[in-house]
Amino acid sequence: MQRIDSHQHFWKYDAVRHSWINDEMAVIRKDFYPPDLQLLLVQNNMDGCVAVQADQTLEETYFLLELAKNNPFIKGVVGWVDLKANNIHEQLAGLSKHKLLKGFRHVLQAESQDDYMLQKDFLHGIAALEQYNFTYDILVFPRHLKYVKEFVKLFQKQKFVIDHLAKPLIKDKQLEEWELDIMDIATNANVYCKLSGMVTEADWHNWKQEDLNPYIDVVAEAFGPDRIMFGSDWPVCLIAGSYKKITGIIQNYFQSFSIADQEKVWGGNAVSFYNLAAS
Repeated sequence: MQRIDSHQHFWKYDAVRHSWINDEMAVIRKDFYPPDLQLLLVQNNMDGCVAVQADQTLEETYFLLELAKNNPFIKGVVGWVDLKANNIHEQLAGLSKHKLLKGFRHVLQAESQDDYMLQKDFLHGIAALEQYNFTYDILVFPRHLKYVKEFVKLFQKQKFVIDHLAKPLIKDKQLEEWELDIMDIATNANVYCKLSGMVTEADWHNWKQEDLNPYIDVVAEAFGPDRIMFGSDWPVCLIAGSYKKITGIIQNYFQSFSIADQEKVWGGNAVSFYNLAAS
């Protein structure tokens, strides 16, 4: 079974385009390209990865596709397309010719309207994805989950995955409301969840495994071993830990699970969700 990092990023750093990288995140205020990640994957027994958009342009999508084409360990790309475009079907038909393009993401967490995902023209775009076998990554904060519940129920056959556990407030040890929402959303069998981005929601410099376990408990119970997947969120994770520490979180938590279930979390679920090619 392939071990797949289901969530990481590449970028050529630009101060304007990447203005979200503030002074506290100075360690990632630079370029990150495939050679920077490849050695880390080898060192941590990972076979490949899925590159996810960080910039909301079609240029970003083609940038990631070009990297994937030239670096076989990049097994798939989650890009960006304007889902509200009038010609969305035409765009998706063209993009579907790129076999390494597996799905799309929009930075919903940054929109001024928390219910942006429920706007009619955005829903029109989401409705078109299934026809082309594209997945959709949901990037939100806990306050958005009440809208995510309604959103995913509208598309029972569309493959969705929640990025970063919906960014629970781990540092503040807030659990209950987030847990209720996650448990509700997980009743939709077409929704998966990435065990990614946890350390950046915890105390960056003082987090411990014990801080994260209650949140992994919720996701493991809600989605089960068939619908959760490991993601590093590299290089963003570097602001709060090394790649080895990030993989260690999952290794420590799932070591008591069956080998079959561990293989699903480490890569099997990512392969099936994103329809990744065999090594």
